[in-house]
Amino acid sequence: MNEKDTKQQSITPRSEDFSQWYIDIIKKADLAEHSTVKGCMVIKPYGYAIWENMQKILDQKFKETGHKNAYFPLLIPKSFLSKEASHVKGFAKECAVVTHYRLIDDPKKKGVIVDPEAKLEEELIIRPTSETIIYDAYSRWVQSWRDLPIMINQWANIVRWEMRTRLFLRTTEFLWQEGHTVHETKDDAEAETKKILDIYRDFSENYLAMPVIVGKKPEHDKFPGALHTYCIEAMMQDRKSLQAGTSHNLGQNFAKAFNIEFTDREGNKQFAWQTSWGVSTRLIGGLIMTHSDDKGLILPPNIAPIKIVIIPIYKNEEERKSIEKNIDIIKKDVGSNYEIEIDFRDNISPGFKFNEWEKKGVPLRIEIGPKDIEKDQVVLVRRDSGEKKFVLMSNLKEVIEKDLKSIQEDLLLKAKNFRNNNSFNIDNYEEAIKILNGEGGYIYAHWCGNKECEDKIKEETKATIRCIPLDQKEEEGICIVCGKKSKKRVIFSKSY
Repeated sequence: MNEKDTKQQSITPRSEDFSQWYIDIIKKADLAEHSTVKGCMVIKPYGYAIWENMQKILDQKFKETGHKNAYFPLLIPKSFLSKEASHVKGFAKECAVVTHYRLIDDPKKKGVIVDPEAKLEEELIIRPTSETIIYDAYSRWVQSWRDLPIMINQWANIVRWEMRTRLFLRTTEFLWQEGHTVHETKDDAEAETKKILDIYRDFSENYLAMPVIVGKKPEHDKFPGALHTYCIEAMMQDRKSLQAGTSHNLGQNFAKAFNIEFTDREGNKQFAWQTSWGVSTRLIGGLIMTHSDDKGLILPPNIAPIKIVIIPIYKNEEERKSIEKNIDIIKKDVGSNYEIEIDFRDNISPGFKFNEWEKKGVPLRIEIGPKDIEKDQVVLVRRDSGEKKFVLMSNLKEVIEKDLKSIQEDLLLKAKNFRNNNSFNIDNYEEAIKILNGEGGYIYAHWCGNKECEDKIKEETKATIRCIPLDQKEEEGICIVCGKKSKKRVIFSKSY
């Protein structure tokens, strides 16, 4: 690789500029790029392959717990959003509105214009979330307790007009899944909300190797129209927090707004209890910022589209044919359990290939050349640690299985240790401000419940309450800001 190639392949160090490092990773790993439509992104095949794996795993987990997939319209009548007051207030500034249904060619203006005669009788909203359009349908589907529960998930795109965008983390259009369920009782809805929250936790930790704090949002920060909002929060390598998923107990608010009413087992009319929940392509951003290094992307094996890349090293056709035979043996021996890519490109050097696949974060790399064939071995390289070792062909299957398991576990442990080393129980306001304005991290501090106290910290540090952790015990204390009594700590952190 010449000097020019090296410069083109370089990634800004995390310590120098974390934001640019993040963008460089996305670019060099060939995950996505900015679209000509401002605020939108093009998800490239490799990035989309990661999303497809996420979809496949989560979809199976949803179906195993009784949920079915459906699809609802992209366009929502404007009046629907107004039916639930806090909901429309929460999303009004983010909505994209369709006012006309046709374009015409205007010779005078020499271009295409909106047909002034084609104005819609009622404006349509491009969905920022689908509660309203789905619950309009549910109002027709639910008549009796025998119709319940309704447990539906939708894989869809969403449009929220973002002013400050960042690839995967916050874009005007993004991909997600949104679950919407209807239940007989308050307890059933609460159980559903917690069940989904645990699915998200399990997926984040055991597939993405991204440890999360499971918590509840403060009342002032819950989903617009919800009774309760629960979330999972993950610490990134810059010590900021990423809200990686949410699950909402909607109570009966939307049922009353959309007349989702049923006859109960005693013959009385009741409003239904509902939930909604979702994760999005921002999980890819979380994956990048949790594990990657200055060499590029690092992917946990359980989510990687390619688990092993084989790079043959040869000088002539005879050596190539010999290596091909050995690769066929490797593929047959390792089996179909692992997605394998074989890089036989002749127009670039092995060193360039090593560098490229490192940037793509493939968990294991196998190098094989004529000398390796003579010794009946390969060179096996781990992406996470860089460990390089010679492995006999007879032991390869066993070593690969062991290493992939080890990489998955080690990435989770490393991320947990990083979070633990940057989490602090703080009872002194000045100390909390110093940490939040310094390197950052998670500040576990007592809070009285008043939004004004959070606002004071936010004004000084830009940090907010990320959640009230569910696994913590009650503990007598005083609010870090005002000194009033408190029974639990909350997590303060800067966030994405």
